[in-house]
Amino acid sequence: MSGHLIGVPVSQRAFLGVSALLFAVSAAVTIVGAASMSAMGEMPMPGGWTMSMAWMRTCGQTWPGLAASFLGMWIVMMVAMMLPSLVPMLWRYREAVGGTGETRLGWLTVLVGAGYYCVWTMFGVAAFPVGAALAALEMELPALARAVPLAVGVIVLIAGALQFTEWKARRLACCREVPGRCPGLSGLHRLPTRAAATAWRHGMRLGLHCCYCCGGLTLILLVAGVMDLRVMAVVTAAITVERLAPHGECVARVMGAGIVGAGVLLIARAVVFP
Repeated sequence: MSGHLIGVPVSQRAFLGVSALLFAVSAAVTIVGAASMSAMGEMPMPGGWTMSMAWMRTCGQTWPGLAASFLGMWIVMMVAMMLPSLVPMLWRYREAVGGTGETRLGWLTVLVGAGYYCVWTMFGVAAFPVGAALAALEMELPALARAVPLAVGVIVLIAGALQFTEWKARRLACCREVPGRCPGLSGLHRLPTRAAATAWRHGMRLGLHCCYCCGGLTLILLVAGVMDLRVMAVVTAAITVERLAPHGECVARVMGAGIVGAGVLLIARAVVFP
């Protein structure tokens, strides 16, 4: 690794070091949080599946307390899951606006990252009440609970099919900053200003494109196991590979085929073993 960093400015090496530390800390906290959630057990539901405690209050816990707990874990989880694909985008940003001084460049980078994760935080804020409301309905209505395995299969199938669409290809091009496919991002090197407001807006724009691009994969995470480390690892790998691997569109379609196959299997299982 040290050989690859020869000739890299000190500020860039510091950026990589801080990013690695942030990933390690967020991943460790995510693992501990998921293990703690797993130790609390899951609620068996009609239809042969179990509901995560992420959507249910524990004894004495209030709804605001549950929402705060979910959002805290969501933010930490998103940092761990999205940082591997965000770091290259931050690196390109730093190269594009370099020459501002190391301290200022560092703060601008922080603002871009903060804007990016602000968008993902809002995603979690929107997801929690929907998930909690559905969980409450499923506990009250056994017929609805029995339909969940089939619904999960359908959602996974749709998420896989989304990987083949031109819409997905355009969103992925924006995240990969392919010239000509997303002018707002590919023209980053021509940014007329390096102000803090520009950095924040750029981070939010990256976050929005990322949410659009990863919407299907994130939905799989939410329905298949929001605190399941195995699901988190698979989704993280899928997001990172389609962003960073050569020929990302082809990679996305190959993964889409696998996701479609998983959706079909889940549907078949739900139909055969209701």
